[in-house]
Amino acid sequence: MRRALISVYDKTGIVEFTQKLVDMGWEIISTGGTSRKLKEAQIQVIDVSEITEFPECFDGRVKTLHPKIHGGLLALRDNPNHIKSMENLDINTIDMVVNNLYPFKETILKDTATHEEIIENIDIGGPSMLRAAAKNYKFVSVIVDPKDYQRVITELQTDGDVKLDTKQYLAAKVFQHTSNYDTLISDYFNQKSDIKMPDTITFTFEKKQDLRYGENPHQKAAYYTSTGETQGTLSEAVQLHGKELSFNNINDTNGALEVLKEYEEPTIVAVKHASACGIGSGQNIQEAFIKAYECDKVSIFGGIIASNREIDEQTAEEINNIFIDVVAAPSYTDKALEILKSKKNIRILTLSNINKNDYRAYDFKKVMGGILVQDRNNKLLEDELKVVTKREPSQEEMQDLIFAWKAVKNTKSNGIVLAKNCATVALGPGQVSRIWALENAVKQGKQKVKGSVMASDAFFPFSDSIEAAAKAGVTAVIQPGGSLKDQESIDMADKYGIAMIFTGIRHFKH
Repeated sequence: MRRALISVYDKTGIVEFTQKLVDMGWEIISTGGTSRKLKEAQIQVIDVSEITEFPECFDGRVKTLHPKIHGGLLALRDNPNHIKSMENLDINTIDMVVNNLYPFKETILKDTATHEEIIENIDIGGPSMLRAAAKNYKFVSVIVDPKDYQRVITELQTDGDVKLDTKQYLAAKVFQHTSNYDTLISDYFNQKSDIKMPDTITFTFEKKQDLRYGENPHQKAAYYTSTGETQGTLSEAVQLHGKELSFNNINDTNGALEVLKEYEEPTIVAVKHASACGIGSGQNIQEAFIKAYECDKVSIFGGIIASNREIDEQTAEEINNIFIDVVAAPSYTDKALEILKSKKNIRILTLSNINKNDYRAYDFKKVMGGILVQDRNNKLLEDELKVVTKREPSQEEMQDLIFAWKAVKNTKSNGIVLAKNCATVALGPGQVSRIWALENAVKQGKQKVKGSVMASDAFFPFSDSIEAAAKAGVTAVIQPGGSLKDQESIDMADKYGIAMIFTGIRHFKH
């Protein structure tokens, strides 16, 4: 008689699955709550303690850690020596393991969870059984996901056994499952011990959806979400309308959210190809949208809009005047939603906690043969701003300088942002030369540049950028400082009556 050891925390479909095994002549071994649930369903169950001839102990910490369990899982059925040892030791084979683990992830995500509760939700026996069964997958079927129950039952009913390629597929899922589980545990202990850069590092993500393709049609892609805290991120967004999000939609919308989180006042961020093409803050969200739109009426076409306030009817009307691919906001009025939905293909996302920005997270970049890991750049300014020119910025200029500094922090380096009246006039991202970034921004902003302020993500190595900005009509500058030739830039600013602030902090973004 074939035997299955069934012990699951997630009991979805377990009674129906087990009953089908019993109907095919399987013997069922079980433990704890699973055993009770199966017995309540009138399914005959052998308790693990009857197999091990040893009681569960230490508040259930030790149940299945026994040679009669692991021997039954690991013995090779085609090895005569293993078979002889099983006979001598009175060990019977176990042909299937159905197990999923204590809810460690769910526990650490609870605000009220204590350290002791978290520790007790580290499963020991479960991963040991799963790994043993998966290692011996040729002879043992092992299931961690209720979605696989039907596939196994169908093959047993049709072929009398689970196919070898299915057993291998199930084994692969086991090692993915236990790897994910152990990564969550190690990350928890790293956080507890404030270990930021351990000698070895692993990350774990869960698939949210398969994508039609990646950045280009010939690239296969999927979207995975973090298993940690994800409030206020795209992982928590709910799509209310439109086509399925693409790889580029997700990447671009994430870029818009990163910028948006810098601003507390009503703000709209417009993004195209992962770079902001317009940012506006206003007294209300309609005013903010108009400011963002006025920055670059061409690039916003087919772009992404992210808002940190509810989208109202008036703003929805403004958005619908142009072609927008994605709109993300914390909420929408009923009328605004009706207006936006009049366009068939626009993707409408709602995201509560869209302003949340206090994440303990890594930022990492894949390089060939490795990975670069760093803290997330969650710092905007140092404690003091230093005015280095003869003229100090006016109150209005200071407001625009801080607005522009938030924008340039999230602009690809070399980055230049020109702003006026809490709106971007022009953005110059991603140039190999800082003067080129400025020249591109000036060219884009045209006559609007006059009276604007300028933010630079890093220092100016030469005074040429300051002179070019002055000739274009820029009145104030904010930059990190720190160049060997800072004084030349300061002197040039004084020559043209420009106010300049050093922040003491750089914001490269590559």
